[in-house]
Formats: sequence, C-alpha cells, structure tokens
Amino acid sequence: MRYTELGRTGMKISHLSFGASSLGSVFRETNEKESFEAVEAAIEGGINFIDVSPYYGHYKAETVLGKALRNIPRDKYYLSTKVGRYGKDGVNTWDYSAKRVTDSVYESMERLGIDFIDLINVHDIEFQAARPGGLQLVVDETLPALFELKDKGVVGHVGITDLQLENLKWVAERVPVESILNFCHYTLNDDALTDYLDFFEAKGIGIINASPLSMGLLSQRGVPAWHPAPKALVEACQKAAEHCNAKNYPIEKLAVQYSVSNPRIASTLFSSANPANVRRNIEWANEEPDWNLVKEVQEIIGDQQRVTWANS
Repeated sequence: MRYTELGRTGMKISHLSFGASSLGSVFRETNEKESFEAVEAAIEGGINFIDVSPYYGHYKAETVLGKALRNIPRDKYYLSTKVGRYGKDGVNTWDYSAKRVTDSVYESMERLGIDFIDLINVHDIEFQAARPGGLQLVVDETLPALFELKDKGVVGHVGITDLQLENLKWVAERVPVESILNFCHYTLNDDALTDYLDFFEAKGIGIINASPLSMGLLSQRGVPAWHPAPKALVEACQKAAEHCNAKNYPIEKLAVQYSVSNPRIASTLFSSANPANVRRNIEWANEEPDWNLVKEVQEIIGDQQRVTWANS
C-alpha cells in the first residue's frame, strides 16, 4: 500500500481508501456482521482512511461504522465524515447553515463513538448552489463554522466535496479549504479531474478521488436503474466491459487500478460491505494496470469520454 500526504494536512493516507456508504445499505441490504468484517478487512489490508456521511443510509452508515470501529485502535485509521446533506424516512434533506453543521459534527461523533474527527467535509456543495444564498453561503457561513470547530480541537481538518469540479474550484478560490473530494472524474471514462490538479496543488489542497467504477458504469453487471448517465455513455461502457471480459480481465479490476495510478491524487475511495470484495480491491490496487487494455477501453468509450451528469 502506498501512503501519500493529503495536501498539507500531515495525514499520510493509503492510496486506496474505504468509503462506508455501503454500510448504510445504499446499494443492497446489508447485515452488520458482514459490514464489521468488511471494515476489519480494510484495516488489515493497509487502508488507513475511512470516509462516511450522515446522508448514507440516512444515518445508518455512521451508526454501523461506529459499531465496527469499537474494536479497532483509533491510531489505525483517519476518519472523515460530512455535513450539509441528510435524510429521514426516505426523504433527502439539506441544511448548510452554521448551526446545523455544527450540531451535525457532534451528532456524527456520537454515532461514530469517537471524540475527534480527522477530516470534516461539506457534502455535495452543488445542492447548496441551488438553494438560497448559493455557494456564497458555504463560503460565508458553513466553512467558517467548521474552521471554528477546528480551532476548538473538535476536528482536525476541513474540506469540501462535490461532483462538479467547477464548484470545488470556486469555493477553494475564496476559502483555504484543506482538501477536496471529487467523484467519477478520474476513471476510465472520465479524467476531467486532471484539468484541476495544478490549481489544487498550487494551493496545497489535498485531492481525494472517489467511485473508481463510476457508480457502476464500469462493471460487468452494469448500472443500477437510478444511474443518471446518458444512454450512449452506458452503452459505451457496456461494450468496454464486454471487451475486458473477452481478455479475461474484469473491467472492475482495470478501473480500480487506473483510478489509483495517479500519484498526484492522494487516495481513491471505493465502497463495499463485502469483506471478500474489500480484499480483492486491495489486491488489485497494489498492482499496475494493463496499460494497453486501458488504451483499448478508452478507445471503445470514444466520444463518450468525459460525458458527465448532474448529481442527484
């Protein structure tokens, strides 16, 4: 496992990291025993960065992760969670106000069973972009509230997350955030994150990539029904998966290997509540990809490269 400092935070994190969204049964129904074993497999495999959010499973992921972490020494991992995006009884909600995000941090610590959060993120800031106050509220209210918690020693570092790279850049130009988390933009079908690396690096901002399978696009079983990708992109990725199968090289393996290959990106998050899948992803991430196959896959995806979508 390779470890890279996340910007200037001093946290040296594993190049593959564990996203705990699966523990919230967001992809399939999960059981706690299997979820605990998945977290343990991640730590045993050298992963030292875990990311979660109160939004995942509408608080379930944090609750289950908190139980899983009870038997894991605190110095074995860095923990990241988020504020701003929530849900209850199947209904999504958003609240980026200073009071709500401050309360949210303490609520997350209680669910997680910890007294310190290594990295706190403002979750999916594009949703606030469409709300009263827009992204300026994140700059003027949300982030100052989190930096106040940093000054108090409640959290270690402050970052932002979003699918839309331009939003991350806009906020980072105005507030000295310490990290960004972006998803689906350093994958076999979309490397748009590379256009922003110079900007983030110049500001000392740590870079986290997420969803190497592009939310299921780069998988043998195909995308879930809710996936927002346009049909042409879905079909191109299916052809790429079939090509990889013919080469006896699962597209999931190639996708993970590609996403962790850029040394300028501190870490790539994946999520699974299956311990066998966790171990398999770690094994893949510690191997070089077949670069000829990468080229072939990207040629198959063709003009659908960098085709993106709105978050949902």
